[in-house]
Amino acid sequence: MSSPERELKVKSILITQPQPEPGKNIYEDFAKKYKLKIDFRAFIQIEPMAPRDIRKQKINFLDYTAIIFNSKNAVDYFFNLATEMKIEMPADTKYFSINENVSNYVQKYIVPRKRKMFHGKGTEADFLTLFKNHSTEKFLFPCSDIRKPSIPDHFAKLGYDFSECIIYNTVSADLSDLADVFYDILVFFSPADIKSLYDNFPEFIQNNTRIAAFGSSTQQAIDEHNLILDITAPAPGIPSMLAALEAYVSRSNK
Repeated sequence: MSSPERELKVKSILITQPQPEPGKNIYEDFAKKYKLKIDFRAFIQIEPMAPRDIRKQKINFLDYTAIIFNSKNAVDYFFNLATEMKIEMPADTKYFSINENVSNYVQKYIVPRKRKMFHGKGTEADFLTLFKNHSTEKFLFPCSDIRKPSIPDHFAKLGYDFSECIIYNTVSADLSDLADVFYDILVFFSPADIKSLYDNFPEFIQNNTRIAAFGSSTQQAIDEHNLILDITAPAPGIPSMLAALEAYVSRSNK
């Protein structure tokens, strides 16, 4: 864990996510307030599966009455695959989404029908309560090859009819151009980001680089690599990574 001695002045931060669209950079005001250089670079990239890969998994989308989405990527790749395979999902298919944003995104591909769309309120625990009144459905969970076990574990515990289908792979991006670039803080959002760091820089030494991590699985991956975790989110009173970074920089840049 971090110590007060590591609360050093911050001038530069690397967010390991894609560059936000114009007008959607939530870090912009934060950067201006503290005169920070904040860059964005995705440490992972996504490779969608082909129809033949789905057939190898012995999955037929039409065998399922309910689809579970935990990201917008999953929505895009699922419906793109359905189109490629000339599959039209039945109008009475139910769709369960991790949150309202993902649920609204599903409507790009279907005509929304009342009582056929369900979404959580933001937390995974809340999302998992959605299924208790749908025990007779056949659930399909289209997902990445890297995913948390909580959803499959939940269905195994319930004993419902449930299958998962890998529809895209998450792979490490090429970061060779960052070999001689230094940032005061590296911000990670998934274990795959940490894997990419070591895939690209197997001899990475942390020294005074501060590390920020969002979520328990990311924090665990950092611990497994014996790195010092300086900034965590969410935490009591700190719901987001932006809030965590601002709390740290407000102390370190006094």
